[in-house]
Amino acid sequence: MGYTGPLRRLTRRLVGGRTVPVLTVCLAIVLVWYLAAIGLNWQTETQKLTRAGDYTVAEAIAATWSAQRPVLPAPHQIVAEVWKTVFDVRPTSPRSLLFHAWVTLSSTLLGFVIGSVLGILIAVGILHSRTLDKSLMPWIITSQTIPILAIAPMIIVVLNSIGVSGLLPKAFISTYLSFFPVTVGMVKGLRSPDRMLTDLMHTYSATPFQTLMKLRFPASLPFLFTSMKVAVAASLVGAIVGELPTGAVAGLGARLLAGSYYGQTVQIWSALVMASVMAGVLVWLVGLAEQAALKRQGARA
Repeated sequence: MGYTGPLRRLTRRLVGGRTVPVLTVCLAIVLVWYLAAIGLNWQTETQKLTRAGDYTVAEAIAATWSAQRPVLPAPHQIVAEVWKTVFDVRPTSPRSLLFHAWVTLSSTLLGFVIGSVLGILIAVGILHSRTLDKSLMPWIITSQTIPILAIAPMIIVVLNSIGVSGLLPKAFISTYLSFFPVTVGMVKGLRSPDRMLTDLMHTYSATPFQTLMKLRFPASLPFLFTSMKVAVAASLVGAIVGELPTGAVAGLGARLLAGSYYGQTVQIWSALVMASVMAGVLVWLVGLAEQAALKRQGARA
């Protein structure tokens, strides 16, 4: 009886929080995934079993979940591939998923940093110049309507023609995708202070730079970090896309290409899972930086 109270409180906390809903959705996705694996792999695997002799439904289902080159691999096959290429191989080996993840992460972070700095500078310029606001902002918005798959090869070719290769071309593609959300978010954030507060700064004879640093920039931090969460995920997409047209031999994009060339769908999905995990971790780290920055500004947790 003494454990009933704490147990009930724990149950209410789990049900009322995010744990149970998230687990429920995850279990539903896994269940649908296994059913989809049966449907997509059924024809190929049953043809193999028919040539080998009679088979039962259970054997056919088991075959769809253990195919060597499935149309859609089962979740446990992807988990096994990730485990093998992360823990059973040296991190410095080209066979290691960590090796390829680090190559992609390097260009992702570089492009994200360049894109964030560029976005902040453009936002400050738009804030203080009506000409930039009217002339530059429409072009910034228009630039994002161009498919990155179309522009990435051109960026790679142009930069290679002037001797720029390796990490920078992929980083520039990441920059192209990441600067836009930061620019838009910062423009909105820098304009967010109330008119009464800006008038108060004028009353104190504050310079535009002092108003920017003391009022507008602190007010823009929530907008900045929200846009940076979008930007860091977009930067990862840009890095992977940048590896596709270059014939790269390292990186998650190269891993995807190699898997598609040789029909290794399990390898393709393991690279996609690693990219998803990387994106989640990067967004989480930006969230931690946001909490630290806002706490330093005196915001409540």
